[in-house]
Amino acid sequence: MHDAALRLKSLVEQLLGAPLPVRIRAWDGSVAGPPDAPALVVRNRKAVRRLLWKPGELGLARAWVAGDLGVEGDLYTALDLVSGLLWERGEDARGAAEALRDPEVRAAVRGLVKMAGSPLPPAPPREEVRRRRHLHTKRSDKRAISHHYDVGNDFYEIVLGPSMIYSCAYWDEGGTLEDAQRDKLELIAAKLDLKPGQRLLDVGCGWGSMAIHAAREHGASVVGVTLSQEQAAYARKRVADEGLTDKVEIRVQDYRDVADGPYDAISSIGMAEHVGAERYLEYAEVLYQLLKPGGRLLNHQIARRPQRDESTYSVDEFIDAYVFPDGELAPIGTTVTQLERAGFEVRDVESIREHYALTLRRWVTNLEEQWARAVKLSSPGRARVWRLYMAASALAFERNRIGVNQVLAVRTPEVPGGSGMPLRARTWN
Repeated sequence: MHDAALRLKSLVEQLLGAPLPVRIRAWDGSVAGPPDAPALVVRNRKAVRRLLWKPGELGLARAWVAGDLGVEGDLYTALDLVSGLLWERGEDARGAAEALRDPEVRAAVRGLVKMAGSPLPPAPPREEVRRRRHLHTKRSDKRAISHHYDVGNDFYEIVLGPSMIYSCAYWDEGGTLEDAQRDKLELIAAKLDLKPGQRLLDVGCGWGSMAIHAAREHGASVVGVTLSQEQAAYARKRVADEGLTDKVEIRVQDYRDVADGPYDAISSIGMAEHVGAERYLEYAEVLYQLLKPGGRLLNHQIARRPQRDESTYSVDEFIDAYVFPDGELAPIGTTVTQLERAGFEVRDVESIREHYALTLRRWVTNLEEQWARAVKLSSPGRARVWRLYMAASALAFERNRIGVNQVLAVRTPEVPGGSGMPLRARTWN
């Protein structure tokens, strides 16, 4: 009897107490669920074992990365339907425990265990990072950055395109990804009010795009720091190709070890998410000390929604295990408070949340269009990690579950009450 899909569907609906909005296509050829909806393709019994041994998001992620679970139809629609059923409903372990008191549900679970075959748990995919306490030491941060960024520059060229910028672009109607990324760099330069001869520190400089833009377009003298050896090598070559070696220095260095301030301006673009809540004040204080009085900081950072009880916040299991080990998000209010505690005066906050959704969708398209090459350059599991992570993140930005903000702050001059800012500062718009 080919009924694996129907049995899986019935169990999920019993546990969740709601109809399943997607189809299930099982390894035995059976299909169950709404005929016009995307399908979760359960390719083998190992997928069931992964969910039995690790119910919830991490079990689903392991099955996806290993190739035991897939999607038939539009990935965004499937993720949106599933997230609406699970995360937005706020289901938790207590709900599942309550459902398991039902004799019919317990019987269904026993049937699922029998269906899964081997009682042994499958090994996690090799792309998974062993989870540990978030220490955010210099050593652990370097290891985490290496996991995420040292995937291979050729792989990132596929995903990011020619701009090689791994942060939210700044979109206008009808523009390309490269146009939007250039506009983002120019927006940051304008907020920092970069001028020829000024010194800029680019913290977490990536593949050198901001450093090159600041030197080439604004005549700044730039130091870019990264913990990734692969990024640094790529950035140095780009700097040399642009003929900017006299203006741009790329270092493999922790920002905490930069000791040649003061700088006129600091840009930190998509880097602060790696700092961690316990270290954030230290991060802000280090940057404050590296700026001269009157200098400006542009902090471009992803934010999460605040929780009623902040002590219950936990890092997303999939992101922590496969994408950004040790990465932590904070509400924008927390970020502003920490910057001010360090001594900064925050002068402007701009949310560009919708822009990140557009950026991520373009990156997903880039990956899908060169899927075979991306798999060859990394691994099937790594490519699946990136496709899921970017598509799910696009939806999270669109649904306002997370956001991204540019915070402009100044180290105020020694003149009491001065800021060094013009009366009408938003000339960049």
